[in-house]
Amino acid sequence: MEPFFPLHAFVCTNCFLVQLDEFVSPDEIFSDDYAYFSSYSTSWLAHAKKYTDKMQEMLSLGKDNLVVELASNDGYLLQYFVEKNVPVLGIEPTANTAEAAREKGVRTEGKFFGVETAKEMAAKYGKAHVPDINDFVGGMKIMLAEGGVITMEFPHLQRLMEENQFDTIYHEHFSYLSFTTVEKIFDHHGITLFDVEELPTHGGSIRIFGRHKNDESKPLTARAIEMHAREIEMGFQDLNFYADFEERVKETKRKILEFLIEAKREKKQIVGYGAPGKGNTLLNYCGIRTDFLDYTVDRNPHKQWNFLPGTSIPSYAPEIIRETKPDYIFILPWNLKTEIINQMSFVREWGCKFVIPIPELTIIE
Repeated sequence: MEPFFPLHAFVCTNCFLVQLDEFVSPDEIFSDDYAYFSSYSTSWLAHAKKYTDKMQEMLSLGKDNLVVELASNDGYLLQYFVEKNVPVLGIEPTANTAEAAREKGVRTEGKFFGVETAKEMAAKYGKAHVPDINDFVGGMKIMLAEGGVITMEFPHLQRLMEENQFDTIYHEHFSYLSFTTVEKIFDHHGITLFDVEELPTHGGSIRIFGRHKNDESKPLTARAIEMHAREIEMGFQDLNFYADFEERVKETKRKILEFLIEAKREKKQIVGYGAPGKGNTLLNYCGIRTDFLDYTVDRNPHKQWNFLPGTSIPSYAPEIIRETKPDYIFILPWNLKTEIINQMSFVREWGCKFVIPIPELTIIE
């Protein structure tokens, strides 16, 4: 029997960290046949390249520095530091993506990151997604050299809640982060967040910059002060702030199902694009199976010729779309909608339209 697991997000009444229960262990999620490879998204590669350019300029990185990436996947980011002759180390628990990174020339250790791994890596190389966020940040503290900088990029809880991005919540992501909560966690481990950037990636992310608490060479920026004040004013430190989110999610589900039911009654063929983790949350929560989506497609060959968990929707290569000529393409990784619409622009030849489910169901011709 196919296993199913509860998916419930909880809010800590002390630090207001939004987090999941650990119903599925990291060892099960990040197995040797892990299917997500970052390099299959051209827009994400461009984002990674832009980041490396900025960090090299900002921090004057060269051959005497060490850049460490935690959860480095297939080397999509560190490969650009390698091109700049900056020493790198990737720490990645999934064996197949770690091997793909090594094939790119990215030095990679196949391990989960935490305090013990940090001690081992710091001793071996010098200083530079787990359920225990304190262990994770504690490991960063150990790996960070004096005068060094931590950057961490993640979807911003503010944008997740404002734009009904409930599908971003799935078992692989144990924590959902606001700036004020992350400030508390890092401060507990002797790290000060001195700057923050707002980014458009993944539906709205933030990139934080951390330093050792005693490193006064990097003063607090106006952006960090403003975001802290904004989240306090919005109510991120008040449990009542989180109560309205559930009802907004239910209304999003109703609108998605209304569209699908009407389109199928009109005998329209609807197919999916993408097989992301967020897509499985959306499909299973809304009860969408092959009675609504005939199939989905994905550029990543590791996701082709499989079935989506829970819904049994088959996943194929994108070429099948030319053969079946559907009426609608339902974009599951909606955060990549611009990239996907550009790649699939040929479907307009037969009048096919794109469906964007989040934050509000939208049809694009």
